[in-house]
Amino acid sequence: MKWVTLISFIFLFSSAASRNLQRVARGTEHKSEIAHRYNDLKEETFKAVAMITFAQYLQRCSYEGLSKLVKNVLDLAQACSANEDGPKCANSLPSIFLDEICQVKELRDSYGAMADCCTKADPERNECFLTFKVPQPDFVQPYQRPGADVICKEYQDSRMSLLGHFIYTVARRNPFLYAPTILALAADYEHALQTCCKESDINACLDEKATAIKEKAKKVSVKQQYACGVLNKFGERTFQANKLALLSQKYPKAPFSEIVKILRDIKDTYKECCEGDMVECMDDRAEIVAYMCSKQDVFSSKIKGCCEKPIVERSQCIIEAEFDDKPEGLPSLVEKYIQDKEICKSFEAGHDAFLSEFVYDYARRHPEFSTQLILRVAKGYETLLEKCCKTDNPAECYGNAVEELNKHIKETQDVVKTNCDLLTTHGEPDFLKAILIRYTKKMPQVSTDTLLEIGKKMTTVGTKCCQLPEDKRLPCSEGYLSIVIQDMCRRQETTPINDNVSHCCSDSYAYRRPCFTAMGVDTKYVPPPFNPDMFNFDEKLCSAPPAERELGQMKLLVNLIKRKPLMTEEQIKTIAAGFTAMVDKCCKQSDIETCFGEE
Repeated sequence: MKWVTLISFIFLFSSAASRNLQRVARGTEHKSEIAHRYNDLKEETFKAVAMITFAQYLQRCSYEGLSKLVKNVLDLAQACSANEDGPKCANSLPSIFLDEICQVKELRDSYGAMADCCTKADPERNECFLTFKVPQPDFVQPYQRPGADVICKEYQDSRMSLLGHFIYTVARRNPFLYAPTILALAADYEHALQTCCKESDINACLDEKATAIKEKAKKVSVKQQYACGVLNKFGERTFQANKLALLSQKYPKAPFSEIVKILRDIKDTYKECCEGDMVECMDDRAEIVAYMCSKQDVFSSKIKGCCEKPIVERSQCIIEAEFDDKPEGLPSLVEKYIQDKEICKSFEAGHDAFLSEFVYDYARRHPEFSTQLILRVAKGYETLLEKCCKTDNPAECYGNAVEELNKHIKETQDVVKTNCDLLTTHGEPDFLKAILIRYTKKMPQVSTDTLLEIGKKMTTVGTKCCQLPEDKRLPCSEGYLSIVIQDMCRRQETTPINDNVSHCCSDSYAYRRPCFTAMGVDTKYVPPPFNPDMFNFDEKLCSAPPAERELGQMKLLVNLIKRKPLMTEEQIKTIAAGFTAMVDKCCKQSDIETCFGEE
């Protein structure tokens, strides 16, 4: 049996109308949710997704141990499929999986305090379990590929076992990676095996393809954790607004009604994926994709190739597909949103619906903007209408709306231009120094190593985005910076940094990046006492490779600013130049350490 059978599933619909995409109350439609999902996914895919679910919760369990739990859930699914009124058939899928986990005898011995989650009621029980998931855990080794001499025979003779172990290992190491993505990676791995087993140097071929698969997994995982972070931190309304902007940019020819239709289901599916409910996540994402592929002419000319792929590979392909071409001759928005005399009536009658349509109209015209910038423009427009619709002459009040909204655009464009100019003119080392100076002053409480890590990530964003064409720079820069900022904010929740950072992290999703950009020196910060050990240099500095020497200079710079956060640019330049001169001078001396001491 081909592995594609295991990780593929087919939806047969007599017509688009036969599928109710917007399932408002799923529980009322199906007596047994587990029977419904089993029938949708078919046995082998259901088993694969059940394995992913258990492996992501019970990361220390063996493949054989989890296989027993998978069999228990599969037996229940098959029983409920035969009789939906059977025992436990009406239970929700998350509770069925968690009940199995809580019946594991060695749970407390292997997982300690995690066993206490079993005393909680749902959904708190699941929320508790989620807090114990460990990304990239030390106790799980990366996937160990069998040697070139056996892998092709093993693939041929034991395909299920080989790819099953791949899925198990990827799920254990990436407990927040969505099931559809893990199965798509397994499909990539199978394609690699099919190609490389025909090559003379199997290992070299697989090494190259494995590197690409790992990079893809890492990139997708970061983006998925970011999406879950936005949903959890800022709620469904903000999450939906951000997705609405993105979908409108990506499918600018699709009517507003179609975008809204898939938007609600996308939000529900993300919620399931983020909560670890991988069976429903898998099934519901496949339904959305099947719906979009049945209406390619409505959504996009860019997804045709994706829709021809096996279903397990479709969703990731569609997510990564290019934006469709913008329709020609779109009318100016001025008439509809500024000159129309009924604006205030429409705004007050249906506040959210009116603003949603504004986001849709604005985003489909501006693929060159980030979704965060589009939301800032929408927020600026909302604030203007809230003020103007209370006046005697609203039209006069919001007559300058274009100029007001352009301020948001200019701020973002200026930030991107300034940073890209700095990077291209002075290169990565100086760009990193500039970032370290800025962010050490904003949050000197953060450890030197963490500041260096943040600085390097921001430099990577600059290097990646500044080389892109003008119309791609802004969404790339702000999109990736938002991910870096969210990671900082996640740390802020467990280890508070300062009031300014706390405010920027919590106040507004759309304004988070501008808030960090505008953040000044932390005036409440009390520098630590001077520590002479900071300036203890020895001959290792001379024998160190250039990269290590550069790192030493960066750490010195951060530590100096932590002690003197009000230092000017000129003072910093003088000290940096002095450090370089000192190293150059002392490394030429016979008694290096005495020279360093004197300097």
